[in-house]
Amino acid sequence: MKLLAVVLVALFAYVSAECNVLERFKVKHQWQEVFTEKGRTDFSLKFWKEFLHDHPDLVALFKRVHGDNIYSPEFQAHGIRVLAGLDSLIGVLDEDDTLTVQLAHLKAQHTERGTKPEYFDLFGVQLFDILGDLLGTHFDLGAWRDCYAVIAAGIKP
Repeated sequence: MKLLAVVLVALFAYVSAECNVLERFKVKHQWQEVFTEKGRTDFSLKFWKEFLHDHPDLVALFKRVHGDNIYSPEFQAHGIRVLAGLDSLIGVLDEDDTLTVQLAHLKAQHTERGTKPEYFDLFGVQLFDILGDLLGTHFDLGAWRDCYAVIAAGIKP
């Protein structure tokens, strides 16, 4: 009986771990459904349109890439670059060493640019909203929250 209790406690700890194996699989699979080669540009446009609409005070952060015009080629390229970075991180969620190196690189970039940590929280909220819209009942908000928390914590200055 004691062995069963220990096994159940260990199983619970494993399943409730932050961004566990199953959550990583779900996040990777769900991301592949929405961030397709064909639909990346549309996803990016939808994301940034809603993000900057909800946070107009942040438009100035994107002045260098014409954040006041999300339809400009400069902003389109930037928007896709940011989401491609997220795509790369999601792709290595199950490769701890590679993930650590990529997060450190992005953290250094965002620290150098003076990015505020709370911007990553706003980004996550917007990301979850759009994913929920696109995936509907297949969206696993818990898995996304757990795995995005790992990503955001690794990048935040």
